[in-house]
Amino acid sequence: MDQQLQEIRAQQKASWNKFSSGWKKWDDLVIQFLQPMGHEIIEQLNLKANDSVLDIAGGTGEPGLTIASIVKDGKVMITDIAEEMLAIAAENAAKKNVTNVATKVCDVCELPFADNSFDAISCRFGYMFFPDLLLATKEMVRVLKPGGRIAVSVWGAAEKNFWVTAVGGTINQNMQLDPPPPGAPGMFRCAENGMIQNLFKAAGLNHTAEKEVNSSLELESAEIYWKMMTEVAAPFVAALSKADHEMKEKIKREVFQKINQKLGSDTISLNGNALVISGEK
Repeated sequence: MDQQLQEIRAQQKASWNKFSSGWKKWDDLVIQFLQPMGHEIIEQLNLKANDSVLDIAGGTGEPGLTIASIVKDGKVMITDIAEEMLAIAAENAAKKNVTNVATKVCDVCELPFADNSFDAISCRFGYMFFPDLLLATKEMVRVLKPGGRIAVSVWGAAEKNFWVTAVGGTINQNMQLDPPPPGAPGMFRCAENGMIQNLFKAAGLNHTAEKEVNSSLELESAEIYWKMMTEVAAPFVAALSKADHEMKEKIKREVFQKINQKLGSDTISLNGNALVISGEK
């Protein structure tokens, strides 16, 4: 991996570790929001009770822990680049008395596993942040057994994800921020239909498919939404750190206005849209 990609990896690791406490705080809400995507990933894997499964970029533990409850006679390896996220996953496993899981800090572009090690691979919303998408895909295929299945999710188009754009769009409207380089890690980096499916094919996977999945982020108020997004979303926190108090308050006020105009209520339901892509080795 070249120097630029190593720097991206280091930045990602530092960011996810830094915001791990926020993810722990909001874990129950996030799990509920992302459940439809996790369910579709599991559906596409066609799991058997004795399967050995690799969950990549597993964060606080899902969908790996749910998968572990299905492969009762098998095992699940949950990996992530951020050790502090995996510490939360281990805590969650202990709380649920899930014993057939293990965690390992590693980079998807350099997986520390032998060829043909796993019956199935899952990855929920990690792809957008991988330094090298094709290299990551090839590594997954390398450790997947012949006949094994892989299923991943990525965020769909920005206009279908108001839960992100309500804040992100308002920040962009108010602040002169440098756009990220083309292909840089980001929420909507993999939103183009067929993009990941083509990567799967290029890496040698067969019977590939792509399915659109919708969800909604259910919140009691715009204030709770603001708190959550400014405690888990590193790009938004980084941008707001460059704003003075007056600008932050202006952005916050406009976010609340957008939500109330769109939904007309303090109890809010914000739409989310994702693509679930699957393939077979």
